[in-house]
Amino acid sequence: MDAAHSEAPLPPRQGRTAAEEDGDVPRPALVRYALGSAGMGVYVTVPGLLLLYFLTDTLGVAPWLAGLALLVPKVVDVVLHPFVGSLSDRERARRGTRLRLLTAGCALAPAFVALFAVPAPVADRPWAAAVWVAGWFVAANALFASYQVPYLATPTDMAVGYHGRTRVLSFRMVVLTVGILAGGALAPLLAGEGDSVARYLVMALVLGVFTAAFQIVGVGGVRDLLPAGRPPEEGREAASGGRHGPGAALAQVRDVLRRNEPFRLLTLAYLLTSTTTHLVLAGLPYYTRHALGRPGFTTVLMAAFVAPALLTTPLWFRVSRRWGKQRCLLLAQAAFVAGALGLGAGDAAGPAVPVLCTLVLGVCFAGLQLFPFSMVPDTVREAGDGETERTGAYTGVWTATESLGAAAGPYLYSAALVLGGYTAARAGEEVTQTAGAHTAILLGFTVLPALLMTGSLAVQRRYRLDALASQTSRAPADGARRDRTAHGP
Repeated sequence: MDAAHSEAPLPPRQGRTAAEEDGDVPRPALVRYALGSAGMGVYVTVPGLLLLYFLTDTLGVAPWLAGLALLVPKVVDVVLHPFVGSLSDRERARRGTRLRLLTAGCALAPAFVALFAVPAPVADRPWAAAVWVAGWFVAANALFASYQVPYLATPTDMAVGYHGRTRVLSFRMVVLTVGILAGGALAPLLAGEGDSVARYLVMALVLGVFTAAFQIVGVGGVRDLLPAGRPPEEGREAASGGRHGPGAALAQVRDVLRRNEPFRLLTLAYLLTSTTTHLVLAGLPYYTRHALGRPGFTTVLMAAFVAPALLTTPLWFRVSRRWGKQRCLLLAQAAFVAGALGLGAGDAAGPAVPVLCTLVLGVCFAGLQLFPFSMVPDTVREAGDGETERTGAYTGVWTATESLGAAAGPYLYSAALVLGGYTAARAGEEVTQTAGAHTAILLGFTVLPALLMTGSLAVQRRYRLDALASQTSRAPADGARRDRTAHGP
């Protein structure tokens, strides 16, 4: 059944003006808020792009162990992010703001540097190197969660409507793209071909400073968009009571997923999407080196994957005002499948085909990031005012889903490498890979992500809230237009 006719539209929220529905918020504060995403873009990109390759082709860690070293810290995130979300909600209930937790997350940069600062005695032992990276990955992820969870709660906390939330997040997506582009393009250039730990360390220091600077700017933007208010008495009482800790956080995960079906469907679809995009990031260095025979092409394809979002995010936003977010998201998912399969041609037709296919993936990537993130506040808002009081819990579940996908993608690719018989190497070593390894590198980078994204599309088609929310958002604007017609300009 067509989503637009599956249910009657929900009534518009009372007391909300057309300007609020459209996202009429101060642009300078919105820009400062969005700039915080530049640092986040570096962190979500560089470990996903280089850590697996760093472990297998610089530290000599076997693919199965390298995949495990990246998976375990992300599994910890399944508990960590909802717990941080609960802390964020209690902080807002007590103080009227989430800024203290957000500010604590600005300590991410040192932990990010430590990921690649593997001491020589540790680097000489693959098992120890894997433990070092996994341990610092847990620490860095905890600090990232402290920043990301309250930061992404901002659009839900704001008094804006359906299109307004997309507008806020479209600003964020453009700047996030800059961060992803900076990390994805500069990191391979600074790290070279993985010939030494020292090169990776220089890369981490440069991008760590970049990350910290923009995180601090983002804190100021959140402060401007959501000035601290005096929390209500009931909010302070709720914050002081109830169970806390990881067990309570997991109970919240179960509760929000059980109660909110649109959020549950959106989360499952995004888990598959996040797994797909992070698998592509992890497999890119292997694909350019072994399938294309062009190790330096990692930066080119990474730029082709990310740069289109700078231009297409505003276009996606405009199209979504006419088509709705759901239809645009389904289109992006379907086109991503086609682009991934096109990469299977490898270097047979020259470098033009991989570049063009990667550009298609990049256009889709903009929509795959913009629409799910802007639909999360829709699911929370439409669930009722009681659910908006635990926005942090929803955001924690969402970011945990993203983290789990960020782990599952590299892990699935490392599993493909293991099945193909891929051989790890230390920095400076030359290893000839078997035909089976080359097949695994190619199929793992093309067919596997196409299958995962097809699964995401199938789940996303069951999401029904978007048609209702978009109709609701049009009601105040239509009323305002009728008033202007009746009373003159």
